[in-house]
Amino acid sequence: MEDNTHAGAGPEIMMTLPLMSLREVVMFPRSIMPLFVGRDASIKAIDAGLAQYGKKILLVAQKMPDMEKPTLDDLYGVGVISRILQMLRLPDGTIKVLFEGLERASWEPAGTADGFPLVRVTPLADVVPDNPDMQALVRLAHEGIEEYAKGNRKIPQEAVSAILAQQDPGVVADAILPHLKVEYRVKQEVMEILDVAKRLERTHELLLGDMAAASVERRIKTRVKNQMERNQREYYLNEQIKAINKELGREDDPQAELDALEKRFREKDMPEEARTRGLGELKKLRGMPQQASEYTVLRNYVDWLLDLPWNALKETEVDIARARAVLDGDHFGLEKPKERILEYLAVQKLSGGLRGPILCLVGPPGVGKTSLARSVARATGRDFVRLSLGGVRDEAEIRGHRRTYVGALPGKMLQSLKRVKCNNPLFLLDEIDKMSTDFRGDPASALLEVLDPEQNATFMDHYLDLEYDLSKVFFITTANSLHSIPAPLMDRMEIIELNSYLDTEKRHIARHFLLPRQLAQHGLTAEDLKISDSALMEIIRSYTFEAGVRNLERELGTLCRKTAIRKVEAGKAAHGASVTLQNLAGYLGMKKFRHDERESAPQVGVCTGMAYNQRGGDILHVETSIMPGGGQVAITGQLGDVMQESARAALSYVRSRADMLGLDPRFHRKVDIHVHVPAGATPKDGPSAGVTLVTSITSALLGIPVRNDVAMTGEISLRGRVLPIGGLREKLMAARRSGISEVLIPRDNERDVRDVPDEVLRALKVHFVSHVDEVLPLALAAPAEEIFCGRATASPLYLTLRGTAGKRTETPAQ
Repeated sequence: MEDNTHAGAGPEIMMTLPLMSLREVVMFPRSIMPLFVGRDASIKAIDAGLAQYGKKILLVAQKMPDMEKPTLDDLYGVGVISRILQMLRLPDGTIKVLFEGLERASWEPAGTADGFPLVRVTPLADVVPDNPDMQALVRLAHEGIEEYAKGNRKIPQEAVSAILAQQDPGVVADAILPHLKVEYRVKQEVMEILDVAKRLERTHELLLGDMAAASVERRIKTRVKNQMERNQREYYLNEQIKAINKELGREDDPQAELDALEKRFREKDMPEEARTRGLGELKKLRGMPQQASEYTVLRNYVDWLLDLPWNALKETEVDIARARAVLDGDHFGLEKPKERILEYLAVQKLSGGLRGPILCLVGPPGVGKTSLARSVARATGRDFVRLSLGGVRDEAEIRGHRRTYVGALPGKMLQSLKRVKCNNPLFLLDEIDKMSTDFRGDPASALLEVLDPEQNATFMDHYLDLEYDLSKVFFITTANSLHSIPAPLMDRMEIIELNSYLDTEKRHIARHFLLPRQLAQHGLTAEDLKISDSALMEIIRSYTFEAGVRNLERELGTLCRKTAIRKVEAGKAAHGASVTLQNLAGYLGMKKFRHDERESAPQVGVCTGMAYNQRGGDILHVETSIMPGGGQVAITGQLGDVMQESARAALSYVRSRADMLGLDPRFHRKVDIHVHVPAGATPKDGPSAGVTLVTSITSALLGIPVRNDVAMTGEISLRGRVLPIGGLREKLMAARRSGISEVLIPRDNERDVRDVPDEVLRALKVHFVSHVDEVLPLALAAPAEEIFCGRATASPLYLTLRGTAGKRTETPAQ
């Protein structure tokens, strides 16, 4: 493909090279220039030059620099054949290339290759006229560049020495031009001059012009410098005048201000160590000019020492009756969390202090964790401070920055205390489970000292570098999940769980709390909007699916907005809106959520399980189908790793009990089994569907339907044991909502039934099971004798594996 010739060939010899366009840059022969290249076509041209054209490329300046993709007509007709000396690929996709100019060349198009242009180039030789003045021009150019370099430090001395060593006029001109501050179009014009005498003469002309411009710049800089010195002199004299005025008492004296700060230090109720540190910093300020950069840093530090509420405590009184009234008035339900908070307050009242575990309110979003903490602050008469820890990944957010950093400040703890101006507020650390860690430190580790009652009396902030007492602060934290909280941090907190609300509780909250608030926010009255109980329950069940009430409040807000616009449009003729079950869809549109209902009749291979997530509980159907095949097993429904393992464990258990169930021991080789959990777009995981999977698989293999009024939950082992699970309260609530009448739960969860509301338990018949053999007779629509029809003839598998010779023989006792 190559037809390259040596760069020194005569002008009649042509060669083909890739072309790269330059923006506002002109390459010269015998010069070395680094360039950053980012355009795709240019990068491809360089790669081709390296791979196929002997590291050579033609560099041509484009006429309009703002053109991103210039055509060949937009380029100058003369460029420079260059050699690629070095190339470095940068992380952002651009490359840094070092080029060496070889010789001038004209060019003509020769097509394109892989996105870059190819050109046929013809080297252009210098024209050396018989001019006796050329040596004089060379001397003038040498003198000019030597003088120019004295005022331009950007030209290295080595480059000047190299130019002075050259006597060829063309080479001297090409060496001087890259250093001149002239427009690239002028450089291109001079570069295209082949007559070396004319080229050097034009270069010397440009050099003189650049030297004249540099001289003007130096004069301007000198004038500006003199002006600045004059301004500084005026500033100094003005400062002297200010000092004289202060001596005459005409305005405040900085020293008098420092005296006032010293008086505040001596009068403020603060630890002696902090007082001594502050007085020492004031002493430094007295001997420091206000213009010094350190003056502002010291002054800010002194202000922080004075503004912090070291020993300033707000009067608080724990009145249990008032606290109970406040909590009940602000929150409906949540009886256990409220009772635990009242117990905590009673202990603090009797002990007279706050030492004890830090409360951590854990629950799904929207159940009232933050508002419950605000109610506790109101009940105890404390100021409320909230610090959101979601996304915090810098330890300095807790401990502050050291004063050596520019713009350093104390951590959020001390900033919040300065804002409330007392040292015993209720401090809510919200979303403590959302913190993360990176190279700046671990904020969770910094909180270990804050939340430890044995250590927070001597909390050390990096900015203050003094011990600060946080033991009087009432700390409450909130989290959605305990999984992401480090164990040492969790050990310092007492966990109080806030469960999801019942539908009846949501209806009461909506009726007495949310709806009145939304009516007031939208400028409506109770007469403008009335919602029936059936419509309210339909909103809860079909338009929201959550553990809390945030989305419920949004839907009520939607009703208020619809009512508001109708009222405004109707004007004086407006009458109140009444929302019922029949017209609800006209306000809120189609239902947003559909909860699974129980099957209409018992079906083979279809079993109902119970699931739980942060939005609450729900039922799920597990379907198993068998078909002729060779023993393949398919598990579908976007199941997580844990749930897939549960399905495999369930199948293994059924295979191990094949004889007892009356199945052919080799049944798995004759059929393919497909286990599917509907709602395939929803990810599902967890071990609690084990008994559901076993029952579904057994039903499909035996051909016995599963009762449609029974739901179950529980993890299984390979021995058939039913192991405990979590989220029992929400699961039983979902079963009741879906019309289930009987539920099967692990026997080890019997103690958790106490947390389930009585109205849910009254609607369900609860069976406690400890083994799968107890589950199948309760779940399948057949008696136990039919299910375990092979029990009489079943024998352990190991007997068939060992044979007659391996069986034990009984011997009489010695």
